[in-house]
Amino acid sequence: MERTSLFGPTIKKVSEILKIDQLYPVDQKDADKLTDLLTQCFAEDPLYCQLIPQKTMRKRLLPGLFQCDLDELFQTCHVYADSPEMNGIIIVSDETEPQNGVRRRIVEMFASWKTAALLLEEDPSCKTLWNFIRGQEYLNSEWTEDLGEAPRLHVVYFAVRPSKRGQGVASRLMKAVLAFADENGMEVSLETHNQRNLEIYRHYGFHLFEVVKKHFPLKQFCMVRPSEAAQGSLAAS
Repeated sequence: MERTSLFGPTIKKVSEILKIDQLYPVDQKDADKLTDLLTQCFAEDPLYCQLIPQKTMRKRLLPGLFQCDLDELFQTCHVYADSPEMNGIIIVSDETEPQNGVRRRIVEMFASWKTAALLLEEDPSCKTLWNFIRGQEYLNSEWTEDLGEAPRLHVVYFAVRPSKRGQGVASRLMKAVLAFADENGMEVSLETHNQRNLEIYRHYGFHLFEVVKKHFPLKQFCMVRPSEAAQGSLAAS
């Protein structure tokens, strides 16, 4: 089945392109639970601490910001949890799947407008909005444009509820996505703003591609895991 777009050719439903049977597919009915999970997981994330330095303001803003984000991500990405209880989440963009460019741009623009309105309502001084504008290169994964045309998945969000960390939830989520990538000859990209996470991702086969540092002292570590075939070629050489 395909979904018809008013703005151009038909595009396939996201759920029909990337299926990971071992994980729980999350949809709009789970949005409140997912917002709560993301808010818990990213309350002290270095990126959000940089963009929203004031802790009380960050606590108020994050649920609304993630709701705006999810309005876009449910239409453009694949959202999976470890279980219906949602102790962990992995949100993946299939960079090789057919997308209607105009439609996607409209979805992204609408989400940006909602985000800007939320930031201005909370902080009329525009300081927080200005932080988000300056921080776009941390937020939009623009660095992946340098990766070429190889089939690729991009991990947009990867998080585990703080009370459930160290119980294998992260490993289950990531291994399922990497197995799908290997089966389909795809590389995987992601970014982290926490240097302590580098060794974790190296354990899964990722290597550091570049470090982004623009307008803020914050570093964004951009990482790539080659496709299984590419890993084999590197090993052979």
